[in-house]
Amino acid sequence: MFTRRHFIISAAALLSPPFAAPVFASTHLQDQWFAWDAQVTPRGYDSETTNIWGLHPRLLPRLVKAREGLVPGDIHVDAIARYLYHIQGDGTAMRYGVAIGRDGLYEPGTYTIRRKAKWPSWTPTPNMISREPEIYAKYADGMEPGPENALGSRALYLFVGERDTYLRIHGTPLPRSIGSRASSGCVRMVMPHINDLFDQVETGATAHLYPAEEGNVATTS
Repeated sequence: MFTRRHFIISAAALLSPPFAAPVFASTHLQDQWFAWDAQVTPRGYDSETTNIWGLHPRLLPRLVKAREGLVPGDIHVDAIARYLYHIQGDGTAMRYGVAIGRDGLYEPGTYTIRRKAKWPSWTPTPNMISREPEIYAKYADGMEPGPENALGSRALYLFVGERDTYLRIHGTPLPRSIGSRASSGCVRMVMPHINDLFDQVETGATAHLYPAEEGNVATTS
């Protein structure tokens, strides 16, 4: 249970069963990933200025100053501002706009990223199908990878110990949801943004998802 004393000094969309692409993907699969990456990445893409999605400018990636004492490589999610911070080794953090879980589905906590996947497949959980069968029942047997897949182009899988929580930090085919409470519990990102983040995050890093009552958690302003 999070309390304020556990927080840093003041200031997923959708779930899926565990799946990861093979470590040594075939040349054909790698070619497909490359083609899909090109499809979802705007021409002339610049992370800080490209905004074909119509996001509020504050939700575009920014390099910001991090609070002292944070562990480089860790992730911190500010549920109020809808920001994800990836802590750098020089006292800065890369900040990205995100969407979080709706209707009480967001689950604050401390998690370990134990798996990463490029262009993952996705299957809704039984709870999702039971809660909203009109949306999810048709995907009970799974959804193939691709630009329309609910997990988008990349996924970071959140565990507690050895237990998969079915929570993810992942891309989304619904980029206009960024900045809102829209997912079934996961943390959503624009696909080119999570593509940038994915290559910087190491397996074993810690992800801190803060309660929606807590404000700025990782920066000095």
